Amino acid sequence: MVVDEEALGNKIDEFCTSRSRKWANTKAKKLIAAAAKNPFQTTLYQSHIMSLEMYIKMLIEYQKHLSKLEEEIGALAKEIEEYKIIQSIPGIGEKIAATIISEIGEIDRFNHPKKLVAFAGIDPSIFESGRFKGSVNKITKRGSSRLRHALYMAVRCAIRDCRKKKTTDEVIPRNKRLREFYDKKRKEGKPYKVVVIACANKLLQWIYALLQNNSTFQDLA
Repeated sequence: MVVDEEALGNKIDEFCTSRSRKWANTKAKKLIAAAAKNPFQTTLYQSHIMSLEMYIKMLIEYQKHLSKLEEEIGALAKEIEEYKIIQSIPGIGEKIAATIISEIGEIDRFNHPKKLVAFAGIDPSIFESGRFKGSVNKITKRGSSRLRHALYMAVRCAIRDCRKKKTTDEVIPRNKRLREFYDKKRKEGKPYKVVVIACANKLLQWIYALLQNNSTFQDLA
């Protein structure tokens, strides 16, 4: 059976409402390309079906174990004071908060917010050659890649619009302060990726201040 790319894109767009139409079209192309490489299009043996069933059952079992582990991690994280502090920042959910805590560890390890930013690898790299010294937009990517990814996801969630009330069409960003910072940088003509990194930097500095002062985001001046 041949599936039309546009029809598949429409179906993906219908189920994934939080994604853009462009993203849905890209996924549709990838799915059709993957289906074209299917080695069982012409010949399918009973052994192939048995193997597929076995792999599917293994995958389901792995998913069950992962769900159980996530529940246990969430339960342990809720007992940690730092978890509550970080989660007070709008846009940071349970999983992201737990990841940030596990990667940062004790905040006293860092005597300055710049040290924490460097640990996350989102500090700008510097190119030096002879007498020339210049900064570039690329980040160092040293340190914890898991922390960088968690911050990136937190920024995306924070600046995203969400409905304030179901009965109205009014929309507000999850984190108004970070969204204002994001909009300001975009108006200055900065590229999207550069602004997201700047937001992650800002977010990490907030986290540092909150953990040092043992306060919540609402208390941040």
